[in-house]
Amino acid sequence: MARKTRAAAHLSIEEVKSRLKTDPRPWCRQRWLIIYNALVEPRKAEEIARHCGVSKATVHQVISTYNRLGVAAVETAGKGGRRHQYLTLEEEKEFLAPFFTQAQAGSIATVGDIWRAFEQRVGHGVDDSTVYRLLDRHGWRKLMPRSKHPQASKEAQDRFKKTLPSKFKRQLPHLPQKMSVPF
Repeated sequence: MARKTRAAAHLSIEEVKSRLKTDPRPWCRQRWLIIYNALVEPRKAEEIARHCGVSKATVHQVISTYNRLGVAAVETAGKGGRRHQYLTLEEEKEFLAPFFTQAQAGSIATVGDIWRAFEQRVGHGVDDSTVYRLLDRHGWRKLMPRSKHPQASKEAQDRFKKTLPSKFKRQLPHLPQKMSVPF
């Protein structure tokens, strides 16, 4: 004899039904539908899964967590998000502030400097993608100043620009003045 899947009565059937109808998140509505089926008509998990359009494992997982945790099992934060962050967004802004002022003053803020400072701040090594995502999150872009030699002379550059065309003029073969085209 197969076991019937039953949900604990943390909420009344009417409350579960109203949450099933009003929750804006589809994955939460699906969970409430599974719980509603297990409350109203307890039966095998396979039948509930077939009725709700999910797998048998999903039914077991939803009912098990609902029975243990109650409403908190369904009302989770959802998929995605920053649950494993080193710093909060405010702490990140505070961390990047000195580098931002340094960049506004005309000094170059390199990823290597920011990476070392970040590792000191969190107390252990982090991957370089963590720093690149941090910079992207706060609107920093990879901009490099135009490269030039520190001993470059503006006068020498201007002289070079003036003499460049005469050095590299192409010698064109002399073409005849009139060309006849046979018809």
